[in-house]
Amino acid sequence: MSSEDFAVSILGQVPTPVMAVNNDYELIYLNETGLKLLEKGWEEVKGQKCYDLFNSAHCKSDECRVKQAIAKQTTCTARNEVRIGQRTIPIEYTAAPLRDDEGNIIGGLEYIVDITRQVRDERKLQEQSKTILEISTPAISLWEGIIVLPLVGVVDSFRAQQMMQAMLAKIKETAAKIIILDIQGVAAVDTAVANHLIKITKATKLMGCKCLISGISPAVAETIVQLGIDLGDIETSSTLKDALADAFEQLQFDVSTAK
Repeated sequence: MSSEDFAVSILGQVPTPVMAVNNDYELIYLNETGLKLLEKGWEEVKGQKCYDLFNSAHCKSDECRVKQAIAKQTTCTARNEVRIGQRTIPIEYTAAPLRDDEGNIIGGLEYIVDITRQVRDERKLQEQSKTILEISTPAISLWEGIIVLPLVGVVDSFRAQQMMQAMLAKIKETAAKIIILDIQGVAAVDTAVANHLIKITKATKLMGCKCLISGISPAVAETIVQLGIDLGDIETSSTLKDALADAFEQLQFDVSTAK
């Protein structure tokens, strides 16, 4: 067996599609795994344009990594989707320039990895992350015109952004006039957390909604004073009950105990 035949034999055993095209994107090699993917024989695909066989989102565009590999004379990798029959398969493919014995580029070599399972897992993870974020920022319509957002855990920049988006969306949805940000369950309040809270109150104010902060514990109050944090004109209270009473008063709700 010649060295060339040996190399072809090895490529034929690679468990992922491997193909080679000339400079006109005509197929000059496709291994057995690639043929199985297309559900065709070699004589059916030999010499055909690769973009007619794989019909991917990158085909016939500057996004084609084979085209880029030939032009830039380097290896190029990207995610893509190929459409074969009624199937759409998410893939990651890598292309490299194909050279002859004199080093001239005569086409491109490409191998394809089916990432269907990886993409499915990523989408599932994204859905779970979205659910966790929604749970961690539960903006609740407590009363007509009043929203409560109880916070538990750590508030960092990312979560603060999620909180702001959740609150603003809820204000738009309910036309709320007062939102109570209850921070009783926040692990610690420092300058960064205070700045996040101040930004959130300013954003809600722009939508015509007043923000009250409740759940200020003695330790948090002491920390805020020691750090010299100025909460401006933000109204605060030690309990959610007090904040709700303030909200009723500001909205001129007359709430009495049933007899």
